[in-house]
Amino acid sequence: MSGTDTLASPRPALWQGAAGRYLAALAVLLLALLWHLHLNSTLPLSQQWSLILGRAPETFDDIQFVYAALPRVVLAILVGAVMALVGSLLQQVTQNPLLSPMTLGAASGAWLALVCVSVWWPDLAPDGRSWFALGGAVASVVLVLLIAGRSGLSGLPVILAGMATHILMGAVATAVILLNQYATQNLFIWGAGDLTQTDWSWVQWLLPKLSVALLLLLIAPRPLALLRLGDAGAGARGLSTGPILVVLLMLSLWLVASAITAVGVISFIGLITPNIARSMGARTPRDELCFSLLLGATGLLLTDSLAVMASDWLPDLLPSGTAVALIGAPALIWFVRRKLAAKDQTALQLPEGASRVSRWSWWLAPLAVVVLVVLGLCFVPDAFRWRQPWAAFQWPSDLVMSLRWPRLVTAACAGVGMALAGLILQRLIRNPLASPDILGMSAGATFALVAFTVFIGGSIHEAGPFVAFAGSAGVLVLLLLLGRRAHYAPGIMILVGISLSALIEALVQFVLAKGSDQAYAIIGWLSGSTYRVSDAEALWFAGGTVLLFGLSLATGRWLTLISAGDHMAQARGLNASRARLVLLVLVCACCALVTALMGPIAFVGLLAPHVATLMGARKVWPQLWLAPLVGMVLMLFSDWLGWVLLYPKQMPAGTLAAILGGSYFIYLLARRRLR
Repeated sequence: MSGTDTLASPRPALWQGAAGRYLAALAVLLLALLWHLHLNSTLPLSQQWSLILGRAPETFDDIQFVYAALPRVVLAILVGAVMALVGSLLQQVTQNPLLSPMTLGAASGAWLALVCVSVWWPDLAPDGRSWFALGGAVASVVLVLLIAGRSGLSGLPVILAGMATHILMGAVATAVILLNQYATQNLFIWGAGDLTQTDWSWVQWLLPKLSVALLLLLIAPRPLALLRLGDAGAGARGLSTGPILVVLLMLSLWLVASAITAVGVISFIGLITPNIARSMGARTPRDELCFSLLLGATGLLLTDSLAVMASDWLPDLLPSGTAVALIGAPALIWFVRRKLAAKDQTALQLPEGASRVSRWSWWLAPLAVVVLVVLGLCFVPDAFRWRQPWAAFQWPSDLVMSLRWPRLVTAACAGVGMALAGLILQRLIRNPLASPDILGMSAGATFALVAFTVFIGGSIHEAGPFVAFAGSAGVLVLLLLLGRRAHYAPGIMILVGISLSALIEALVQFVLAKGSDQAYAIIGWLSGSTYRVSDAEALWFAGGTVLLFGLSLATGRWLTLISAGDHMAQARGLNASRARLVLLVLVCACCALVTALMGPIAFVGLLAPHVATLMGARKVWPQLWLAPLVGMVLMLFSDWLGWVLLYPKQMPAGTLAAILGGSYFIYLLARRRLR
């Protein structure tokens, strides 16, 4: 994928004149500013103008305008402009239209660092917090670059690496929040991206930090122009690409960390705005940087105005970050849906492993399941001593058995269900990177369940698997519609996954920002907990899993033929279209069942089939037996570790599975670069 193919836009006719384009954008910005001030204040324009010119506030409305409405407008303009500038810079450096602080992992790293600071150093000054946020952002970006490498920055590898890092960082942040609920209560509104202000303190703190943007505008255009010639061309003209990239990246991360410290996580502005700027005719590096900056300020101001309007209709305030995500996720698909093709770079491939399953592997996987079940039933954490470890093993009483067996059944069934869903998707789409969480099917089920709880009422468990199935099916339809033209390219699939993940995060942050009693219940369910499942639910879950496993075995021949190609399947008498539809419905059912009973589980559906392949299960039939066993082992181990690691506190199995699976997945992706 060349830089010209990636970043150029074919139709600048409407905005050929740069001066006209900038004047139009400035006019829209001015109108957005006036509309925003009108929504946030009851004062007429003449009185607002007099207060801006220096008249001392006298009434309550005057004070509200000076210390609430005006700082919010200024902060929206500053943050929107800076995030768009950083997004444009990252996309030009890498020639990748999907790169931004969100997809590069910088935002999630900064968020995790600030969550840790809020828990362990709550009295730390904002300047200190910004340095921690910068450290978290740098750590995430370094990890992503280590995985993708320089050659993967312009295509899909860096997006997949950023998404994996984002899920991993989010799982760790969730674990910290669950273990420190009282210390993190005030994080929810801020985590949703909140621009509400009561004075000028944050504007005064942020303005000097964002002055770095002026330096970027001065030094970045020439290196960016030379980078369009390629490394060899830039080097021939005297540009040392390595040091300049490090400088530009560090300055960009400083801007992102400062903005997140002030207002929380506001995604998509940095991703969408540069694409809009290019579609409106921005061609040169300086033009794209400046025009993206202007559009970013306008975009966040308009989006925040919509959030203010929605807050008047809703019983609770709608955070600005939530509004940006709800608008930005569909816009992301719209603007870049044609930029990803079936030949997009898919350099991230996992190791191939053994050629066939050994006899030891067939014994090892069931033995690991048995050992973990014994540990879950008989291990007593508070009786463990290093000198006498056997003292921690006691035969469970009836009470203990009644408490533990539903957890074990739930964890095992969740591992089987997600492994089956991932295996079928990978075979069906012929894409080794496919899984329910990466493609957004789990997010669709989660979105439907949380939306049902928020807008209809009741608990998530009352919604049931049928609501979850509807969410997964909706994502499936979207995947089929968007992916058919691109022949189900990995880029399109992962793009939908990123968008839907952002949507569900926005909705969850909105629910948590309400501060209601259901907030921690929802975040506990989202972390994938087993200890809230009753006996009846566990038995029902087991029955459904056995049924789905039997149906998967019955479709083994279909999977074998379809994975060999539609022409081969049709030559053997299989109706490929009908079989594909049945298999996709089976995937939706697996996702819905697991998500409704336990919550969303990340990475298990991706890793279990790959680990089975590493063990030698290359054909469908061995995979159908070995991958569910691997999924069971991962979930049972995660559930046991979450129980004993911080005993008497408990960590949800889904969170630990995401941390363990995400870490292992990132290791597999980076394995070739570490050699």
